[in-house]
Amino acid sequence: MGDGEQERRLAASLTARYSDWVVEALDELPGSFLLTDPAMPGHPIVYASRGLASHTGYARREVLGRNARLFQGADTDRAAVAGVREAVRGQRAHQVSILNYRRDGSPHWVLLHLAPVFHAADGRVLHFLAVQVPIAPASRPSPCRTGRPAVFAACREEARVEEDCPCASHAGDVFVDVAKRGLDADEPRVASDHEREKALSTANSIFSALNRYSKLTGLVVCGKRCGSVGIPALSSSLNLSLGRIKQSFVLTDSHFPDMPIIYASDAFLLLTGYSREEILGCNCRFLNGPGTSLEVLEEVRTRIL
Repeated sequence: MGDGEQERRLAASLTARYSDWVVEALDELPGSFLLTDPAMPGHPIVYASRGLASHTGYARREVLGRNARLFQGADTDRAAVAGVREAVRGQRAHQVSILNYRRDGSPHWVLLHLAPVFHAADGRVLHFLAVQVPIAPASRPSPCRTGRPAVFAACREEARVEEDCPCASHAGDVFVDVAKRGLDADEPRVASDHEREKALSTANSIFSALNRYSKLTGLVVCGKRCGSVGIPALSSSLNLSLGRIKQSFVLTDSHFPDMPIIYASDAFLLLTGYSREEILGCNCRFLNGPGTSLEVLEEVRTRIL
């Protein structure tokens, strides 16, 4: 396949599903993120944000069409990679702290937030979203001076990652001298609550844009399998009673995973612009956006729990 044909297919992965304007909309969003297409051979990157370029040093043209493993390197934890791989196979959201590598080879810790993008009607996975939030280094205490030299094990470790997944790795066998690891990478970092909230907020903003532009093609997407299959139907008498209420509201069922919406009033549909079929079975978080207060969301979450 020629370069031109490959570029056309990568572009069509977005424009055919979200309209021709979706790239411009995504370019306006802050943050380091990418979209991959699991239906294409090699599960390639089909979109890379401007923030990703400044964060990793890779220009957009250098990552489009490649598997996201290119960000991983010798010291990337294989257990973290396996967790991402399982999330991709299970088509579920996942967050993990992982050591990635910039274009110049320098390591850096990021919180990777992975989320599938579902077709709202039939539940198919159209894309995977991968958001990268830098993890700030923790303050370190002054080192103890014992007068004894550090001892390193004289051994080598073989690291190999072969699966396609949106977290990245250099393909092939890589041999790493254990004695040199400390010179190239910091100790494992744990993401703070603020960094986790930032990753989730960025993902919600992206889903909001994808949902908005997907409506222009007649294909609606969401972050959860939004079909109402398995969600119990309300009785006709209860539906009639709720229908008399003129306020904007929804009902959710706390007995089901992720508290899906089981009823939406007509006033709510008029206010938000969504159809009832689009939101039944979804969690209310699809209403969040870039300006949504994290403090208010935390308060709502606390009161629910």
